[in-house]
Amino acid sequence: MIYQENRDLEYKRELTDNLEKEAVAFLNSREGGRIIIGVDTKTQAVPGVDNPDNIQLQVKDRLKNNIEPSVMGLFDVIVETCENKPVIKIILAAGSEKPYYLKKYGMTSKGCFIRVGSASEPMQQNMIESFFSTRVRNSIGKMISPRQSLTFEQLKIYYLERGLKLNDAFMNNLELLTPDGKPNYAAYLLSDDNGISIQIAKYADTTRVHLTENRDYGRCSLIKACKQVLERIEVENTVFTQIGYPLRKERELINSVAVREAVINAIVHNEYSNGSCPKFEFFSDRIEITSAGGLPYGLSKDDFFAGHSAPRNKELMRVFRDLEIVEQLGSGIPRILDAYGEECFQISQNFIRLVFIYANEGVTEGVTIVMNYIMTHPGCRVPVIAEAVNIPAKSVERYIRVLKEQGKIIYSGAPKSGGYRMIMNNE
Repeated sequence: MIYQENRDLEYKRELTDNLEKEAVAFLNSREGGRIIIGVDTKTQAVPGVDNPDNIQLQVKDRLKNNIEPSVMGLFDVIVETCENKPVIKIILAAGSEKPYYLKKYGMTSKGCFIRVGSASEPMQQNMIESFFSTRVRNSIGKMISPRQSLTFEQLKIYYLERGLKLNDAFMNNLELLTPDGKPNYAAYLLSDDNGISIQIAKYADTTRVHLTENRDYGRCSLIKACKQVLERIEVENTVFTQIGYPLRKERELINSVAVREAVINAIVHNEYSNGSCPKFEFFSDRIEITSAGGLPYGLSKDDFFAGHSAPRNKELMRVFRDLEIVEQLGSGIPRILDAYGEECFQISQNFIRLVFIYANEGVTEGVTIVMNYIMTHPGCRVPVIAEAVNIPAKSVERYIRVLKEQGKIIYSGAPKSGGYRMIMNNE
């Protein structure tokens, strides 16, 4: 579907000389944006692009070399199909080192732009100075590593597994050096041996009183730590079996897609600059995943839940993207929301915590409420259920998916006139 241009969407019929200007405007905005090459700006017709792979490489090279500060880790360039034609989609996150500017013009009104409606406008000098005064200065790319003798054998192995080889200049290419050429804190996090603790704790019940296990998966490359945490959670995410003729049904305790995204987000976006580390806690009824730092500067809750991305640690994001652990900017939060909704998030100024309630034989309260209503009102539809039980329609849809997966309800009748009912024992 083709939408009208707006504050976070720009069309280009073809790759033009002002690509960097539009990119800078989105980087300087509060929520970033998207540029689609291959769509006519005025008519929204889709002529597509010729040789998309070549254009994709050109775009990556131009964004990397023509904009300051470095934007590596802040953009994705993807080849997609629209109306059966290849187009280039550029996803740009809001940067934390504003103002971004065209390298050849410097930090001036000729080099700095910002998104105003559907246009990219030059910044006034007072805005440039205001952005510069609030620029994030304690980023892991600027902080010096507490150890200067670092090794990266684990990181090199992970790159080789993706068919990529790190050459002698990899620390410079991956922005693992401070401006004066010393290993930075991002390098420290990705090195073979560091002091970063990534712990998984397990409790006997719903409180933190009775700790049954506490294991540290850190002190190694953050990539290795992330993979170990994901493997452990996969083991813990056991399924219960529901036996019934003629099928045997299995269900995960936690939605595996959502929890994977939550783990990766917690590790990539954690505020490491103040010494804090992400933590993962298992209780008898839930898992809690906590990362330090709250929302990135300038990003509101509405922006966050809309999927707008503002990576706190762009150096880590770059590496996780290279290794395809992260798929694309802004893709994780929508997947979590689809499975659990906004209610699983606890957001404060200093941390973000996700709480995933186990799906077990005793279904969650919301699922039970919806099931009871369908039981007493067979043939009902989502809008009617939502209004009757005072639960948002999106949450009702999610609870209905759970009940359908459990084989408890079925939709009967025509798409526009039918509704949900309970499945009888003999069905």
